Amino acid sequence: MILGFTIGFLEIKFVDILDVFFVTILLYQVYKLIRGSIAIKVFLGFLFLYLAFLVVRAANMELLTSILGQFMGVGVLAAIILFQQEIRKFLLLLGRTTAIREGTFMNIRFWQTNGDVRRAEIAPIIEAAKALGATNTGALIVISKNTELKFYAESGDRMDSLISKRLLLAIFNKYSPLHDGAVIIYNNRIVAARCILPVTERDDISASHGLRHRAAIGMSETTDVFVLVVSEETGQISTVRNGELSRNLSPKELRTAINDYLYEEQETTESSLFSQLRADENKGG
Repeated sequence: MILGFTIGFLEIKFVDILDVFFVTILLYQVYKLIRGSIAIKVFLGFLFLYLAFLVVRAANMELLTSILGQFMGVGVLAAIILFQQEIRKFLLLLGRTTAIREGTFMNIRFWQTNGDVRRAEIAPIIEAAKALGATNTGALIVISKNTELKFYAESGDRMDSLISKRLLLAIFNKYSPLHDGAVIIYNNRIVAARCILPVTERDDISASHGLRHRAAIGMSETTDVFVLVVSEETGQISTVRNGELSRNLSPKELRTAINDYLYEEQETTESSLFSQLRADENKGG
């Protein structure tokens, strides 16, 4: 028998405490996902419907019980359909917490040879953002370090081009047929342009943020990417990651933000590796 204690007629075991603890964490994560979005209203409506079903069933109202019971009978399926975006976000959140990611071993092994190349190619993005902001030219750039985002890339025009300031300026020129949409960058190449991104459903977004900012937030909510936005109205440079918007960044701050995104996992892995090596050396000494 697992150790526990008794409160009145309730026998509480250690496993029960763990059960409640993990359920609390799960509910908190679900709340974080749906907070500020229309999903919270749908959830409250669904909860009200369920409580009404319990009340009419307890009151023996057979007709209402029969009608509401039909909805409750397909409750799980209805929840999956209504909350498909939130379920997707939750699964992505779980995926981001795993230690094994695509390319981790290669990054550790070849960091010294490839790190300078990746870092140097940030410069064209920053220079293009400065030039676009100076002329109040709107832009939306998605930078991915884990995948080429094939689903979203196929919604636009495939390019597979080297990153350059001139090319980015040409794409987002208001007379260009490619300017209306997002550019996706992966593995130091422009994968596609004129891509369609998912728009966030959050209702706490400021009215001053247009469709570009909403698309940037929506993209960062559904994928592990870094999104750069240049406002067409103000020329301000903003970045979005994990649904969090940072506004009016300087070129230096933009460089830091991009580097933090591209190298955070690598630096953490290297730090752990060096710590382990020092520990082994100390043991050996």
